Amino acid sequence: MKTYVVENGVQANEMISVLKAEGYSKDEIYLFAHDLTRSKHLTEHTDTNDIGLTEEGMFDKIARVFRSRGEDLQIRMASIGVSLSEAVRLEKELDEGKVVIVAQ
Repeated sequence: MKTYVVENGVQANEMISVLKAEGYSKDEIYLFAHDLTRSKHLTEHTDTNDIGLTEEGMFDKIARVFRSRGEDLQIRMASIGVSLSEAVRLEKELDEGKVVIVAQ
């Protein structure tokens, strides 16, 4: 698993291009941004995978309603294999407006 922190959507797009050139498929690359609208826009624009029911599980999907965005991001990262301590660190980067990319 590889994780990257980038400053903006342009850098995210460049990093995702590099990962695809290395052989990662769209289904193996996840993008995270703190703002939900920005996250959806970047995921669509960069053609990366969205964490769905398969990765997250039904219980976590329902529990999302009761969590803060930060907690939700940490749990979503953990659902694809990022350690909880690393997810907490990465979520702090997201708080600063950065974008996190995870390739597995």
